[in-house]
Amino acid sequence: DAPWSAIVLGLECGGSDALSGITANPALGVASDRLVELGASSVLGETTEILGAEHLLAARAIDPAVGKKIVEMVARYEDSINYEGIDIRGAQPSRGNIEGGLSTLEEKSLGAAKKAGNAPFTGTLEFGEIPKVAGLYFMDTPGHDIEQLAGFGAGHINVVVFTSGRGTPTGSAVMPTIKVSTNTPMYESIPDLIDLDAGTIADGIETLAQVGDRIFNEIVQVANGQLTKAERGGHHEFALSRMYNTVVK
Repeated sequence: DAPWSAIVLGLECGGSDALSGITANPALGVASDRLVELGASSVLGETTEILGAEHLLAARAIDPAVGKKIVEMVARYEDSINYEGIDIRGAQPSRGNIEGGLSTLEEKSLGAAKKAGNAPFTGTLEFGEIPKVAGLYFMDTPGHDIEQLAGFGAGHINVVVFTSGRGTPTGSAVMPTIKVSTNTPMYESIPDLIDLDAGTIADGIETLAQVGDRIFNEIVQVANGQLTKAERGGHHEFALSRMYNTVVK
């Protein structure tokens, strides 16, 4: 049997809605915390998705240097986008996010950060960088789902959990990608694409801890060879950003 340290989990969200920060994301955080406690690694990406919440992640760093690096990475990303003449803050939340009930950038960012649970941040990673020791990390990646997955794959992440409130078919050619819905109607509308439903939390059927346990168990089953819906459907998307440094060194 492989040790827990063999698991490197990627934390992803896309098509977020008003329930993302209430159901699927914090439930994924429960699973992530449990894995980290057992000796696995977990990686949070999507730099644009934590704008306005980076100070909260930095406060959970194992030392001031790691916290400072998290804040610097977010500022660096925003500066690079502003250089291209794009107001990244003005573009968030997206139209789909707004239609899903999100109202502000801060609301979206606070919800996205919940995927990382409550464990301390061991360190930071550049795009595609490989974690050297077990723990929770922040990787500097684009917010685009498929571009982020490319960085995760290069960084030796071997299982991804992708939460969504609006729905997505996204998968990866190199990593199994588990999809978790934030709400039950979306799960029921595309059952061929979504592996787990966290909308049961909002429906009062399950607790956050119970759904977190289901996500944890699904990660273990997939790590042992169980196919995800994305794999069964043949989804293996790939893309690299042309607007940001995605060169793997």
